[in-house]
Amino acid sequence: MPLSTSTFVDTPFTLYGETLSSRFILGTALYPSPQSMRDSIEAASTSMVTLSLRRQNPNTLSGEQDSSQQDGDTFWQYIRDSGCRLLPNTAGCKTPKEAINLAEMSREIFNTDWLKLEVVGDDYNLQPCPFGLVEAASELVKRGFKVLPYTTDDLVLGQKLLDVGCEVLMPWGAPIGTGQGLMNRYNLRTLRERLPNTPLIVDAGLGAPSQAAEAMEMGYDGILLNTAVAKANDPVRMAHAFAKAIEAGREAYLAGLIHKSQTASPSTPTLGQPFWHQS
Repeated sequence: MPLSTSTFVDTPFTLYGETLSSRFILGTALYPSPQSMRDSIEAASTSMVTLSLRRQNPNTLSGEQDSSQQDGDTFWQYIRDSGCRLLPNTAGCKTPKEAINLAEMSREIFNTDWLKLEVVGDDYNLQPCPFGLVEAASELVKRGFKVLPYTTDDLVLGQKLLDVGCEVLMPWGAPIGTGQGLMNRYNLRTLRERLPNTPLIVDAGLGAPSQAAEAMEMGYDGILLNTAVAKANDPVRMAHAFAKAIEAGREAYLAGLIHKSQTASPSTPTLGQPFWHQS
């Protein structure tokens, strides 16, 4: 059934000049089993997945949740079979040098210059270090990486990352794995309003599909998450739920939400007057 004319015309989800078929990016860690991960990727209908390179054992590509080489082989086979684009990340890195070194290792092993850049500044809430993030991003862009920085919702930091060559920003909704949702809606809305032409992806902190829908209703271009799916009682069903919520949120944004009002407004015509006479 064709859609009616919307307030906004939808545009493809394009990052660094390449169009992705899904606005949902899914992580591959923390699942109960490789099979659960594979089924969740399929249920999410995602076209891009994140994964980490184990610095202590580059040959064990196990999504950081399996200790045996056999599970690592199974994990990697499932990733290849999915057909998804790989987005290696620098999870756990605390300095620009460490992140850059891991990025180069990831590019060699995974054969991609796409990178989710993480530089941790605080061990308690895993908040990105703004200074290290900009320094690492600047160098990685010069080395030809397509950098997707995991950042806070700070506008000035976002602008600095764009200034050094990043074409995408991935602000957190809340600290990683907390499930708190969109903790600072003002900052997130400000980012969207001030950077209208920059692809923005909410990354981290979401715990429910409704939170993902809300971010998409704000006009965000995509959602990246892991824990909310992997740690759900039923990861596969939760992946499907998030996929539908992201799609619904995008449709709502395109349709145009009504403005909030402090006073009630009748939705039915005044008694005795035909509705087509109402102004």
